[in-house]
Order: sequence, then C-alpha cells, then structure tokens
Amino acid sequence: MSNYTDKLGNRLNDLLEKNYDAEEGFKKASENAKHVGLKSYFSNKAKERYNFGHELKSELKSFGQEPDKGGSVTGAAHRTWMEVKSWFSTDDDEAMLEEAIRGEKASVDEYKDVLKETALPGSTQELLQRQKNAIEHGLVNIKRLEDLS
Repeated sequence: MSNYTDKLGNRLNDLLEKNYDAEEGFKKASENAKHVGLKSYFSNKAKERYNFGHELKSELKSFGQEPDKGGSVTGAAHRTWMEVKSWFSTDDDEAMLEEAIRGEKASVDEYKDVLKETALPGSTQELLQRQKNAIEHGLVNIKRLEDLS
C-alpha cells in the first residue's frame, strides 16, 4: 500500500484532472458538431473519459490517495479555445476535430510520461497502459473522420 508516493499520487491526480477536462471538451464538441459522425465520436469519447476518470479515482482511493475534483485551468483554456474556434471558424467541425487530435496526442504523451515511473504498482501500470492504448486507438479512428468534416 505504501507504493504510492505523494509524487505519484499527484501525477495520477493530474491525469484525473485532464480526463475531467477531456470529458467536458468532448461534451462541448459533441454539442457543437454539425456532422452526425463527429457528434457520435465526440459523445463516445466523453463517455470514455468519464469512465477513465472513475477508474483513476478508484485506483487512487485503493492506495489511500485522495482524488482531486474538478478540472484544470489548462483544460478550461483548451475548452474555451475549442469554443472560440467553433464560433469563428468557417469550418468549425474541422477546427474542433483538429483541436481534439491535438488534445489526444498530448494525452498520450502524458500517459507515456507517467508510465515511465519505475515505482508503479502493477494495477496502476495496467490501468494506465489500457487507457493510453484506448486513446491511441481513438486517434487512429479520428483520422477516418477528418474526411467527413
């Protein structure tokens, strides 16, 4: 149980906050998207990130860590940027898709960074690897939607 250092708890809480942010961003994108395929993709990604957040919270609690609540300042800025792009872009579905791709690539990088930790308990390693793989798989699928927007 003492495998979780404060540093690791903080890093996982950062991932948790970013999943909250991604969930909210995908919800907003789903509301704003005009293309049915994009609406569905963004809605499914919001649900996925909601589930990721709950999994991370459970993992943190199982090791006696207190999960953070709410999203980050960076995430709020990211959502605002998606909204601005939506309002001012002539092709807003494409702009939201591009922003989603950028955000997902950043998420993969953050997961990879945390996965480099040598003191990760097996359950945490497996959870983070599975979530990272799902995000990477989503990036492959999102490329197919680029032609639709």
